[in-house]
Amino acid sequence: MMVYRTRRGIAAGLLVGILTVAGCSPEPPQGTVEGGDSVSSGDLQSTASDLPAFPKLDLESASLFAGLALHGIEREYPNKLDHVMNGIEEVLPPSALHPVFFGSYDWHSCVHGHWLLVRLLKLYPDLPEAEEVRAALNRLITPEKVEVELTYLGQPSRASFERTYGWAWLLKLTEELDGWDDPDGRRWREALDPLALAFAQRYMDFFPKQDYPIRRGVHPNTAFGIAFALDYARAVGAEALEALLLERAQTYFGSDTNYPAEWEPDGDDFFSRSLMEADLMRRVLGPEAFPAWFHAFLPGLADGHPRSLLEPADVSDRSDPKIVHLDGLNLSRAWCMRLIAEALPQDDPARSILLESAVLHADATLPHIASGNYAGEHWLATFAVFMLTE
Repeated sequence: MMVYRTRRGIAAGLLVGILTVAGCSPEPPQGTVEGGDSVSSGDLQSTASDLPAFPKLDLESASLFAGLALHGIEREYPNKLDHVMNGIEEVLPPSALHPVFFGSYDWHSCVHGHWLLVRLLKLYPDLPEAEEVRAALNRLITPEKVEVELTYLGQPSRASFERTYGWAWLLKLTEELDGWDDPDGRRWREALDPLALAFAQRYMDFFPKQDYPIRRGVHPNTAFGIAFALDYARAVGAEALEALLLERAQTYFGSDTNYPAEWEPDGDDFFSRSLMEADLMRRVLGPEAFPAWFHAFLPGLADGHPRSLLEPADVSDRSDPKIVHLDGLNLSRAWCMRLIAEALPQDDPARSILLESAVLHADATLPHIASGNYAGEHWLATFAVFMLTE
C-alpha cells in the first residue's frame, strides 16, 4: 500500500495543515483555563464572530485518510475476533469467517473503514486513490461474500455478535450507499442489502427485550446504536424500525435530568455517555422540544460546567489499544457538540460553549490520526472523517 507508506511521514504535518487552513491552531488556545472545577461561560462563551473556525476537510487530507483505510481494509492480521465457536470446525482465519469485513483489526472497524472510503469517493470523485478504492471495494463487496457474512450471522450463539456498534456502522454504510447515483455504489448497495436487513431485524428483535440502556462510552453504547439506526431507518423509509427506535429512545432517555457528566471520561471511552445521549435526543425530539430537554439534562453546561466534559482528554500512550480510545472520544465529542449546538437556538448560551469546545477537541487529536501505531490508525480516520463531514 504505497499511498499509506509514503504519506505516513508527513501525516502529522498534513493534519496540522488542516487546522491551519481553517484558521485554527493545533495547540490549545492561550486562553485555556488551568485549574479549578469548571470552565466558566466567560472562558468559553464567545460571539459567533469570535468563535474559532472548525477544521475543514480538503482533497489532500481526504487522500491521507483514504490511504489509512486502504492500508487496513484488506490487512488480516493482527486481528481481534468477536467469534463464539460452535465447534472445532469453526477454528478458521478471519478471511474465511468474514470475507467482506476481515481486515482493519476487527469486524466493526472494517465496516466503518468501508464507510469512510465510500464517503470520500462521494465527496471527492477525483480522489487520487479513487481507482484503488473502487478496486478494493469491488473485491470485497460481492453477493457471494455477503452471503457468507449472512450465514455466519444466522448460526447458533451469534445473537450478540457486534451488538450494537457493528450493527450501527453496517446500517450507516448502507445508508451512505443508498441513493448514490454511481454504478459501483448501486452494485455495492444491492449486495449489502440482505445483511442490512438482517441487522435491522436484529434491532427489531432485541430492543423490545432490552429493559435498560447501556450507557458506557464504548461499543455497546445504546444511544449510539439507536442514533445511527434511526438515521438509516429514516433514509430508507423503514417505518416500523423508526417507530421502535423512537419509542426506545424516549423510554430509555426521555426523563433523564441532571446527568453526572463530571464523571466522564472513563479511561477507555471513545464516546461521551452524556453527549452521545444528547445527540440521539436531538434526533428524537426535534428543534422545539430538544433545548428544554438538553438544559434539564446538562443544567450546568451553559455556565461551563463540567470542565471534564468541555476539555479534551489527554492520551498518554497511542500504542495502547485502550488508552488510544481517548483520541476517539475527542473526535466523537467534537461531532456531538457541533450537532447539538446546531439544534439549539442561536441565542442559547450553551451553543457557543459547545462550538468552541468542539474546536479544542478536534485540535487535540487531528494531528495524531496517523501516529504510526496501528492501535489507533485502524479506526481513528473514520471518526475524523465523520467529524469533519457530517
